[in-house]
Amino acid sequence: MTATLTSTGKRSVTGSLLTISAAQFLIALDFSVIFVAMPSMSSDLHLSGSAMQWVVSAYSVFFAGFLIVGGRLADRLGPRTLFVAALALFGLASLAGGLASGAVVLLLARAAQGIAAATLQPSILALLNTSFEAGRERTRAMAVWGTVGASGLAAGVVVGGLLTTLSWRWTFFINLPFALVCILAAPRFLAQADVRTAKPLNVLSAIVCTATVLASVFGLTLAAGEGWGAASTLIAFAAAVICLAVFVVRERTSAVPLIERSLRGTRTLLVGCGATALYMASVAGVEFYMVTLFLQENRDMAPLAAGIAFLPLAVCITLGNMIAGKIIPKVGVGVSTPLAFAVGAAGLVLLALGVHQTSYWTGMLPGLIVSGLGHGMIYTSMFVGGTRDVEDANQGVAGALMTTSQYAGGALGVAVLVILLGDQPADSRFLPGFLLAAAIAAVGALWGWRGFAGLRGKDSAA
Repeated sequence: MTATLTSTGKRSVTGSLLTISAAQFLIALDFSVIFVAMPSMSSDLHLSGSAMQWVVSAYSVFFAGFLIVGGRLADRLGPRTLFVAALALFGLASLAGGLASGAVVLLLARAAQGIAAATLQPSILALLNTSFEAGRERTRAMAVWGTVGASGLAAGVVVGGLLTTLSWRWTFFINLPFALVCILAAPRFLAQADVRTAKPLNVLSAIVCTATVLASVFGLTLAAGEGWGAASTLIAFAAAVICLAVFVVRERTSAVPLIERSLRGTRTLLVGCGATALYMASVAGVEFYMVTLFLQENRDMAPLAAGIAFLPLAVCITLGNMIAGKIIPKVGVGVSTPLAFAVGAAGLVLLALGVHQTSYWTGMLPGLIVSGLGHGMIYTSMFVGGTRDVEDANQGVAGALMTTSQYAGGALGVAVLVILLGDQPADSRFLPGFLLAAAIAAVGALWGWRGFAGLRGKDSAA
């Protein structure tokens, strides 16, 4: 039986969307705001190279590891309840990170932020999909949500540059007002779900699932830093394989599986998961990693200048989401998704062609504009298509599965690029890197065209 929301007749639709979107902006902002602050952070706290790597990795590893459990908790406890609890944890972790005086507290704070984000993200997606009617209304809501969230990823680099001029600690403190406002707005604008008939959480499956994802992403992170053949990397991957085997057996024999059997056969969800992985391995995670590295290391841009250089990308991501919101009801995600990936691939090719240009305006800017449009279009299209056939009671897990695939794809893409670029990459090393990302985006276009083949045309958008 699907979970149903209580009456929202007096609740503001605009207020609901603003509250959900603000929380998504917080997650996106926190993911990228840390990059330009890292040199100042390292100097102030005397962090080693490995500690600096884990400032980023501690967040992403625990975020990916707890997503599916977070999704089931959202379906079990109600998305609004988990939404508020996750924001409270996020705020406390951000406060601890901003006050950290050493590496241990800083890394623990980043891990706690990752866990908070892993429980917040699925509750956001569940609220989004259960608060708005499927079809044009939900598509428009997702376009707004996608615009705010995806632009937050780019805006984080700009905000990080500005805040770092004051202190790197403000890259943590900036999260507190966002978390507080969303917590206060939730009871007023977000409906509570009826979870009386929800199935209990399968604790053992949850533990094994979390261990599987943690070991997988941990292995990819080690592969980027230590190498694919390092003993620690191989041990992590072996642990992931063992945990996965146990999880599969457990899910097949359990009366209350962590991932509902109906979800495993939902074609659009499976296609959406593949799309999110290809998206993060090309026009999202990989592009951000390479452009940030290229501008600061190869063009000697200061953190603030590098942040400002991302402004056109942020604007174009916003425009891309708006375009997707307009065209999806008319042509369906079966057209918008492959088109968006094709635009993203074209932008990555332009970035590859611009790596030997010394001018930002003729080298990086054209590629950032085009890839930004594709970035925004993909973000909305893949979530509209991936969650369209999922019942309300499973929206939390469905969103978690898509986001897990997204960050696993990003981790794999970055691990491959670290090897491709080397320790001190010259301009010529970035050319094959951007072309590889473009090839992955081209695969995404084919995947979207074939996978969402039945969702073309105006009638398919409902």
